[in-house]
Amino acid sequence: MGRSRGLAIGVLIFASFMDLMDATIVNVALPSLQADLHATPAALEWTVGGYLLAFAVLLVTGGRLGDIYGRQRVFVVGVLGFTVGSALACVAPSPEVLVGARVVQGAFAALMVPQALSSVQALFAPRERAPIYGVIGGVSGLSAVIGPVLGGWMISSDAFGIGWRSVFLINLPIGLALVVLALRFVPNTRSEQPLRLDLVGVVLASAGLLGVVYPIIEGRQLDWPAWIWAMEAAGLGLLAVFVVQQRRRERGDGSALLPMHLFVNRGFSAGLVTQATFQGAMAAFALITVIYLQTGLGFTAMHAGLTLLPFSLGAFVGVAVAVPLGVKVGKLVMVAGGAMQSLAVVWTLLVVRAQADGLRTLDVVPPLLLAGIGLGLLVVPLIDVALATVPTGDAGAASGAYGTVQQVGAALGVAVVGVVFFGVVGTTYTPDSLRDAMLTAGLVPVVGYAVAALASLLLPARADVLAHVEAQARELELAA
Repeated sequence: MGRSRGLAIGVLIFASFMDLMDATIVNVALPSLQADLHATPAALEWTVGGYLLAFAVLLVTGGRLGDIYGRQRVFVVGVLGFTVGSALACVAPSPEVLVGARVVQGAFAALMVPQALSSVQALFAPRERAPIYGVIGGVSGLSAVIGPVLGGWMISSDAFGIGWRSVFLINLPIGLALVVLALRFVPNTRSEQPLRLDLVGVVLASAGLLGVVYPIIEGRQLDWPAWIWAMEAAGLGLLAVFVVQQRRRERGDGSALLPMHLFVNRGFSAGLVTQATFQGAMAAFALITVIYLQTGLGFTAMHAGLTLLPFSLGAFVGVAVAVPLGVKVGKLVMVAGGAMQSLAVVWTLLVVRAQADGLRTLDVVPPLLLAGIGLGLLVVPLIDVALATVPTGDAGAASGAYGTVQQVGAALGVAVVGVVFFGVVGTTYTPDSLRDAMLTAGLVPVVGYAVAALASLLLPARADVLAHVEAQARELELAA
């Protein structure tokens, strides 16, 4: 049983690795696909943001489908759909088809990814789960390191003779292998008391988020016509309706997508703001940095990927430091992490301005390393600290909310920074205009990280965190 459980979780974790690596690989491919497909700036933003939005609105539903119909079955459907979406992206003849393929990828990733954590809960006793969660965290960090470098190598070396399309081609054999392995090793576990699907909530959230994000991305190149503002207002209105519907659903059968009653908990709400703003800042900074390095400075995709490597390596250092400090110091670790990232971006922008066209990879190693360390300090203890005052029975729903808000924050970060960056660039795309755009749009992640640091001040105090840890330890002892 031990070996079979290990193989099952290994398959599920590798699928999560494929999803996370795909997200980082695509950033490095953006300048190449822009040149090949003559993609507009808005299409580049949708290539990233469309995936994130689809993933966000279907994440909770994907988990519930696994609870109802069996986690192996839903996982296999998710992997197959993700693989089909990758194949479509690989052969996309136009930006519109590519964006559609990315939305398909995101939607099916939302079916695939949640089954890993759910299966850990189903297959392992509480006392056995900590090492598994550690492996999942390590795999997330590894994907951040491998993604940009692998993507850069594949594009720069023209690995399969198809340029940027190879970053999607690689998913095909991996996806098919995962399906075979899942059918062989992953048990089709289900929840004994699964919550009902909230399809109305999914439709309202999807329409509302699309109504908010579409005008932000498309408004600049359309010169902000009146109907764009009307669509923005309609999107906000739909999100308000979504909140009302969620409250009613929660009072009814308790199967709302978002646990609305938890928003009165200051720690929970502060954690959501921290999660959304730092994810938005990180996605924004990655997008404009990759475009500037390749289009503005002429770096190859491989060179750009290696330039970002210190950020990923710094995150490993931050994670190692954050694990012991999180319990001892509490929320101050996250405040420091957010502040370090904000200062690191400011440092990076100052280096970009000072070095101009002579910028070298070594010039940005120190600030990117600092940013990565800050990321590790912020992200590792965040959910544990934010949930310290959340009732144990709501922990699962609260964790799902954090996953959803993470993706929404990243999508909004990409949308907002794109408006600023491409608004400054205009139509010239000269090294000077791209550098000006980098320096101006870089203020978006600076502010985002700063807001995350300030929001962290409202997280639960150290005493609450210690009480939460002690309660978890007692639960583990009872389970043993």
